[in-house]
Amino acid sequence: MADAAVILALLSLAIWLVLVFARGGFWRADQRLPPDCDDSFSVRIASVVPARDEEEGIGRALSSLLAQTGVTLTTVLVDDHSRDRTRAIAEELAAENPGRLIVTGTATLPPGWSGKLWAVAEGIRCAERAVPDTDYLLLTDADIDLGPGTVRRLLAKAVRDDLDLVSLMVELDHRGPWARLLIPAFVFFFQKLYPFRWVNDAKRGTAAAAGGCVLVRRTALERIGGIAAIHGALIDDCTLAAAIKRSGGKIWLGLADSARSLRDNRSLSSIWTMVARTAYTQLNHSPWHLAGAMLGMAVTYLAPPLAVLSLPLHGGAATALAGAAAWLLMIVSFRPTLRLYGQPALLGALLPLAGLAYSLMTLDSALRHWRGRGGQWKGRTYPAPDQPSA
Repeated sequence: MADAAVILALLSLAIWLVLVFARGGFWRADQRLPPDCDDSFSVRIASVVPARDEEEGIGRALSSLLAQTGVTLTTVLVDDHSRDRTRAIAEELAAENPGRLIVTGTATLPPGWSGKLWAVAEGIRCAERAVPDTDYLLLTDADIDLGPGTVRRLLAKAVRDDLDLVSLMVELDHRGPWARLLIPAFVFFFQKLYPFRWVNDAKRGTAAAAGGCVLVRRTALERIGGIAAIHGALIDDCTLAAAIKRSGGKIWLGLADSARSLRDNRSLSSIWTMVARTAYTQLNHSPWHLAGAMLGMAVTYLAPPLAVLSLPLHGGAATALAGAAAWLLMIVSFRPTLRLYGQPALLGALLPLAGLAYSLMTLDSALRHWRGRGGQWKGRTYPAPDQPSA
């Protein structure tokens, strides 16, 4: 047993050495937009905002788009059969901003489409009628607050570096104990899965985007066949980025300092639902991938603290030392993301608990799919591909 414990601790240490020194420096959290500039760009931009039951944040989200400076922006709000006052709030703002904000709806959801992507496709068609020969499309969610100048900074990055897609991972709500524990960890895990430096390297195949804020060149979108090419994707942001990069396009993904999500993450159930909706989709609905992910998370995040805290039981100094070294690498590598969210560095010691929580969310995501309730979101169910839609 002692031999097995030391092997497990050394394996965990080896994993963390690889993550820290050979995983694209993902943990540095250093991919950011340049500061705002005074440049002007003679390009046409239209923003498309799909919305379903977003009355709490839609007014603030649309107001942030209407307040953008340095660009001429026409926004299309697509109401996806909301059951609350989303459309009414948007129409009030549209009446106050004629020509700058257009409110429309969607036809019946076609088979095989996700509701969000169908709304985006309908919105793009409306935007292209309102802004002929659109150069760029800004795809943003109905719960995103873009700070002044954010769109111009996105555009400047796209034009200067000749990029087909520029995306920001916006700041997520991290109020309350659950969010402080889990939200910085969510951002850390996303960066680990898709190292931003690799995403931004045209020579690498790694591709990702953050769906809350995506600026995409219209011709690049047309090159891949439009939104219809990814019509059923639940992880639509990364699917879009991958399609554009495969087609020869250049993409960039960074962390936002002037845009944030209005989604309330103070309750555990809110975070759990967000993750469980697509976690098993990320694993391609494969039980084998699920088993591998569970084992990998246990060895990577749980083995180090267990090796240290169980020293009185196993009595192996080498085991405890290897576990402590791996745990220290975990804490140090997590620090830049914690700093991004204004959290103390010592919170990094609790990353194993966050890893355990996300493992349980992933397992629950698989259980939901096996029960035919996969991908549930705002009254719709998007089950695994081999299951009938609800």
